[in-house]
Amino acid sequence: MSAPPSLNPAQLQAVHHLSGPCLVLAGAGSGKTRVITHKIARLLQRTPDADLAPRQIAAITFTNKAAAEMRERAKQLIGGKAAKDLVICTFHSLGVRLLREDGAALGLKPQFSILDSDDVLGILRDAGGTTDAKTARHWQWTISLWKNQGLTPTEAEAQAKNDDERVAARVMQRYQERLAAYQAVDFDDLIGLPVALLQRHDDVRAKWQNALRHVLVDEYQDTNAQQYELLKLLVGDGRERAAMFTAVGDDDQSIYGWRGATIDNLKRLPQEYPALKVIPLEQNYRSTGHILRAANCVIAANPKLFEKKLWSDFGDGEPVRVVECDGEEHEAERAVARIQALRGQGGALQGGVNGQALEWKDFAILYRANHQARVFEQALRKAQIPYKVSGGQSFFDRAEIRDLCAWLRLLVNQDDDPAFLRAVTTPKRGIGHQTLGALGEFAGKWKVSLFEALFAESLESALSKKAIGSLHEFGRYVNDLEHRARHTSGAEEARALLMGWLKDIGYEQHLFDGEDSEKLAAARWSNVLDFVDWIARRCGGETQQEAGTTFETERQTVLEVAQTISVIISLAERGDDQNVVTLSTLHAAKGLEWPHVVLAGVNEGLLPFRSDQADDTPADEMAQRLEEERRLMYVGITRARTTLAVSWLKRRKRGRETVAGMPSRFIAEMKLNEAGPKVDPREKLKALRAELAARAAAAPKAA
Repeated sequence: MSAPPSLNPAQLQAVHHLSGPCLVLAGAGSGKTRVITHKIARLLQRTPDADLAPRQIAAITFTNKAAAEMRERAKQLIGGKAAKDLVICTFHSLGVRLLREDGAALGLKPQFSILDSDDVLGILRDAGGTTDAKTARHWQWTISLWKNQGLTPTEAEAQAKNDDERVAARVMQRYQERLAAYQAVDFDDLIGLPVALLQRHDDVRAKWQNALRHVLVDEYQDTNAQQYELLKLLVGDGRERAAMFTAVGDDDQSIYGWRGATIDNLKRLPQEYPALKVIPLEQNYRSTGHILRAANCVIAANPKLFEKKLWSDFGDGEPVRVVECDGEEHEAERAVARIQALRGQGGALQGGVNGQALEWKDFAILYRANHQARVFEQALRKAQIPYKVSGGQSFFDRAEIRDLCAWLRLLVNQDDDPAFLRAVTTPKRGIGHQTLGALGEFAGKWKVSLFEALFAESLESALSKKAIGSLHEFGRYVNDLEHRARHTSGAEEARALLMGWLKDIGYEQHLFDGEDSEKLAAARWSNVLDFVDWIARRCGGETQQEAGTTFETERQTVLEVAQTISVIISLAERGDDQNVVTLSTLHAAKGLEWPHVVLAGVNEGLLPFRSDQADDTPADEMAQRLEEERRLMYVGITRARTTLAVSWLKRRKRGRETVAGMPSRFIAEMKLNEAGPKVDPREKLKALRAELAARAAAAPKAA
């Protein structure tokens, strides 16, 4: 199923509304990206009510992938030159742009460092005086939520509910001091600091409001409080001039409350912008009638901000199936049998193209939590069916690999401040945050990188001789390693260099010191050895495989491999076009679709999820959680295009116990027609195989 050949009446209305703020309620599969790109094209037409240059239009979304798709779609409509000038980016990329240009007003140098999650964790451990990763990670989540709500450390401490939150607020204060000293920001600051910048500096706010004359926001329901404030500051409050923006979202798909997104942003829009035009997109271009009716029935149980009901022209299609399973293994077996049976049938009626057989990539198994994937992986491997787990941690995202990549990045570019901060503190070598803070202030004053600053003659005015000695020792080692990496090639030579480096810095001991479990530390060291081997092979000019292609590589130096490491990693991780079954959590599946979907583990306690711990959460908050879980079910249902099976467990594992399972209340809310016999897909597959065997046996006789 595909996008409409032309815009439907509701889409046309959204595209041609140019006189003020607009909220497009884009139901699942209703062609929202098409509306956004066509509206961009309409804004560029020279008419009395719309006379904009491409650079004055901003389209903001939440992922780089979505931004790239939007730019490509816009390019097809308005041409490459105009599309290149459009501001199509994520909220965080826009925040970087504002801070690079005008962050000096907040005391930031243009080349400030952006810390990743692991960098933040390390600084929080230091700020909180703990080596416990779990505690630091809890602080990280809590501080992130406070930042997304726009709270300062003082405000967070004032409203702390318990001692744990009060401690987290004090750690937040020390953490912020370190960030300022390092001339560094974290991911949340890329929204919070631009908000502060535009709030405090009228001239900067006026500059950006004039620069961006119309702002379009995709997935508006996923915005948090700070992102909404940023939007308001960019478009104005409607008093001085008409607020020109188009928000595109769906209150029924708001599923990220746990990370700060708030559906209140949808409620506030019509209150704060009375001229807001609300346009619902209800025609679905993805799913069949049976699937959409099930989705509409489930979401009808939630209170509605805006009325909307999905429909499609694709006919009823196959009824939604409810599959009752004895336990997790049985559920996995039935899911695999269903995939095999549907693939065996093939044909256009089952989602194939022009009567061709289905491919593995036409199938997805979706579930509420990551731990549910394991048993499906086992069943798929047993059946020799290729698969991928979406949303799982990449090898290159592991902390130990990121540590080593930071060192390699510093060898390639000694002005890379985030890489410097990570390398100089991993493993620790007696260079503390006060030393780094003073170095950061010195580097900011003289507008040089941290690495360049540590060799400055005037550094003695800012740091003690002991601190300078430690920094010089680190700097000399980096320079020496860079020289050796530049002149070392061949697999064995590279391996020797890398293992010598790891021994010099004591990285193996660092891993074992940082983990309570020796087994976990050993596993991390094993990953490091795999990474060393990975680099060494690329230095050796051996036969390589990347993204399914086999080729010969030339001998390279370690530094040459380091220079291209990010490109190699992106190649190795490409997999969007792989012909494999997808296993995915419901959260990671949002925005995606497949012809055939199995929605697994739809049990009370799993979906909707409920913690086994005693919960004294207020009733109104519990109701909000249930509504979000219902929206998650709605998202799962609407991923399916042609067939949908919903399975639940009569017995399920909870920790080390096996407990009786109950079907989720959401199954009853789908209001499915249960008439007709239930067919076990294994029996269906067995019958299909028997039929094929009979045909094969009869073929020679016919000949």
